[in-house]
Amino acid sequence: MPLLDVKGLTKNFGGLTAINHVDFSMEEHQIVSVIGPNGAGKTTFFNMISGYYPVDSGTITFEGRNLTSLTPEKVAACRIARTFQNIRLFQNMLVAENILMGRFMRMKATIADIVLRLPRMKREEQEAYEKVQELLAYVGLTGKENELARNLSYGQQRRLEIARALAIEPKLIMLDEPAAGLNPRETEEMKQFILRLRSDLNTTILLIEHDMKLVMGLSDKITVLNYGEKIADGTPDEIRSNEKVIKAYLGVEEEDDEELVEEVARV
Repeated sequence: MPLLDVKGLTKNFGGLTAINHVDFSMEEHQIVSVIGPNGAGKTTFFNMISGYYPVDSGTITFEGRNLTSLTPEKVAACRIARTFQNIRLFQNMLVAENILMGRFMRMKATIADIVLRLPRMKREEQEAYEKVQELLAYVGLTGKENELARNLSYGQQRRLEIARALAIEPKLIMLDEPAAGLNPRETEEMKQFILRLRSDLNTTILLIEHDMKLVMGLSDKITVLNYGEKIADGTPDEIRSNEKVIKAYLGVEEEDDEELVEEVARV
């Protein structure tokens, strides 16, 4: 059984079909990329899986559980975490507080435990702060816990957002353009970091990314969307040489195909 299995997923916005009967699946421990030109429906696809957009038709199944009608917090409770194309941190909160916001999903203390400061609450609170320190070290932000999130560099904010997602101990983490805005050195560091996420934490990773070199160097499988429809699905080598993908992704005419196929094949 696939870890994540999507069947016939469809989303309409008025007269616009943003996602049109898309089938998709991924196995545990894979790194899978979703690519396509701007407006292809990639972020809409992410928003549907993570519960931010309601599904018009189709099904989303994770570990055999139907997620199709779940809200974002219930999807997160199933241990699916995500980051966003535009960083969504609590900018006026401390770095540690941002990570704690993610960690609360894993805490089991009741209102009575909290109000009365019962042992379970104190134990979970201590464990949460220990987890914050662990995650800060893991993403390379040791010593930044008492800084405001807005004072971090752009690359550090990207890592903080990932740390907050990791706080729920996800089985699947969804990264929306993790290399956006990063320079070449930071992009290579992000690549190595994503590979470590899988090897160190046994995590499955689904990402949207426009950096084709990063996609080809990371992915076990690539799914290509265009105008809301899946036009290809395969290994990096299969996608790299797929002329249909190259036409859709680069917007080329027939006479330009041969030259561009060779160019993409070198990525």
